[in-house]
Amino acid sequence: MTTGGSERPGGVRYQPDERPPILLSGGLGLQLAILCIAGVALAPAIVVRAAGGSESYLTWAVFAAVLVSGVSTVLQARRIGRIGAGYVLVMGTSGAFIAICVAAIAQGGPAMLATLVVISSLFQFLLAWRLSLLRRILTPTVAGTVIMLIPVTVMPIVFGMLSQVPEGSPALAAPLSALVTALVIAAIALKATGALRLWAPVIGIVAGCGVAGYFGLYEVERIANAAWVGLPEGAWPGFDLDFGPVFWGLLPAFVFVTLVGAIETVGDGVAIQRVSWRKPRAVDFRAVQGAVGADGVGNLLSGLMGTVPNTTYSTSISVTALTGVGARSVGIALGIVFVAVAFIPKALAVVMAIPGPVAAAYITVLLGLLFVVGMRIVVQDGLDYRKGLIAGISFWIGVGLQNGVIFPEHVSGIAGGLLENGMTGGGLVAILLTLFVELTSPRRRRMQAPFEVASLPEIRAFLERFASRSGWSAAMAQRLDAAAEEALLTLLREGEGEEEGGAAARKRRLLLTAHREGGGAVLEFIAAPGDDNLEDRIAVMSEQADGAPEHEVSLRLLRHLASSVRHQQYHDTDIVTIRVDTPAPGRS
Repeated sequence: MTTGGSERPGGVRYQPDERPPILLSGGLGLQLAILCIAGVALAPAIVVRAAGGSESYLTWAVFAAVLVSGVSTVLQARRIGRIGAGYVLVMGTSGAFIAICVAAIAQGGPAMLATLVVISSLFQFLLAWRLSLLRRILTPTVAGTVIMLIPVTVMPIVFGMLSQVPEGSPALAAPLSALVTALVIAAIALKATGALRLWAPVIGIVAGCGVAGYFGLYEVERIANAAWVGLPEGAWPGFDLDFGPVFWGLLPAFVFVTLVGAIETVGDGVAIQRVSWRKPRAVDFRAVQGAVGADGVGNLLSGLMGTVPNTTYSTSISVTALTGVGARSVGIALGIVFVAVAFIPKALAVVMAIPGPVAAAYITVLLGLLFVVGMRIVVQDGLDYRKGLIAGISFWIGVGLQNGVIFPEHVSGIAGGLLENGMTGGGLVAILLTLFVELTSPRRRRMQAPFEVASLPEIRAFLERFASRSGWSAAMAQRLDAAAEEALLTLLREGEGEEEGGAAARKRRLLLTAHREGGGAVLEFIAAPGDDNLEDRIAVMSEQADGAPEHEVSLRLLRHLASSVRHQQYHDTDIVTIRVDTPAPGRS
């Protein structure tokens, strides 16, 4: 059972709903921008140059990518309606789209790219809307594995940046710059306390740039030649609405990569919640839905602007874990910096002038933390042998695909080399293995009834038949009956007050499924959403003294009857999953 704990050893200084000083929010937003802006600008530049695009389109694509990333980052933090996570999630151009975007521009031009991105973004809105239907496929095991594969996919590029220095530079310039950056960040993060720890990344970059400047690696000329304020020389490419063979040939690949990007966003939406609160709490999947929805808005805006699609950057998770600041104001400040930089070429030049070895050392520290976050997500979900096998096989297949050692002569020809990306390939393997386990699991018995107390007799009869078919004793049948009753009463009580006297709850339907698992039973109640998470409520009760108010009795009984309780809250539905183990001999 998920339980609450004491404050984390690292110390979360500011939770999402708290307001740190303006200077602190601005400073953290700026350092996140310094880290991410290069990746945001480099991805469209790589795509356009690889596809043979014009220089005018290149300047437009970079400008549009930075602008859209800023707007969608603010949307993630600010959360408007059901769009946005309400957490610090950096949005930036997606590296997973590089290969197919090159193909789109090369075969159909920038207008074809814009059309494909707009159409594929609609699938992301659909996924965000009905995310609850994919809960058994996009599990924490899948999301955590994808998060662990992000460093595997990115690290070859990062390590390549270690040697990105001008010809004729001293031999020690690159290694010393990178070493000083990494050591300063690590030393401050490991030993400092208070406000100093918050500035570890910035101090490390400044120290590394100081060493790099001594060796002449910092590009001062780039900054001097850049304009202070300006718009790109290029123009909006428009849309290709012919919908010919090129469009239909590339659309499936765009849709699949959009799905992979959504899985990454699901993982980031789960991970950022793990590091943003002082006490562990159940994952709010409404925030995850909002993250995917904002990701869809970012992709839609990218298509409308004619640039490469974007996605959440897991860097924000690492920085939040490192600094202990998860306040939404940091994400808003970061988005504003992105928007400002889009119109200030000289500011962008300052960031782009950071030498490759310094940036690589900084990113290496953050990706190391990110790998641990992904591993924690997999473990905290309850690592049995099935989940362990899925995570292990998927991870190492992803590593093999990324390094080109798994039948490269065949893999390179599948979907235009799509599986050569470790995150995409490993994520697909995790999905397929999870789907296999789901399809081969014992058959689920199910029933539907009005979501009201009067349905209890029907539920009891259903569970009695289920226990009889499973060959369980009368004691197990009674335990199932009692657990189901307390779960239903608790859900009904949580739903009260949404409308007058719980009138909305009485109009809703309840879907109850039951199946065997490991000698016990798993019951799943699918009903209308409430405001409080039962996992968190049960965890809080476990820390309180005995003697509960009357309305907490059902929760205490449920905690006693069920070996685990999981509450997944979505905008469109509430799902409570409880596991009931068979009673020991001689016990009822």
